[in-house]
Amino acid sequence: MTNALYHPAPEEIALPAVLAALGDETRLTIISMLARFGEDERNMTCSYFLSLGSKTALSYHIGKLREAGIIYVRPEGTKRLLSLRRTDLEKRFPGFLDSILASAAQLSPGAVPSSTEFPKQSGLPS
Repeated sequence: MTNALYHPAPEEIALPAVLAALGDETRLTIISMLARFGEDERNMTCSYFLSLGSKTALSYHIGKLREAGIIYVRPEGTKRLLSLRRTDLEKRFPGFLDSILASAAQLSPGAVPSSTEFPKQSGLPS
């Protein structure tokens, strides 16, 4: 049995799939949190997003973001490490991600928790 998850290659990332995935407030919040606290290729675990919904709902949303090519999910033991595919998205759609993140911040200020609201995890700023 393999832990490999499907991720589209950078050239396979399609704008309609990305737009559909980002058409949900929870998924916008997830990518905003990844952009804010998961910079510099640091990974965040799913536990960082538990305030956004149940584990089942988060699995669904994370799957949609992964399948669209917006995030990368790397299994590590029982954890799933998430990172934003900023470089791939920037190459494919220059300026798009920054525009979406800026718009998301304006639509729901305060929706992204501060770093003090996250569970502590090694490797991330507190």
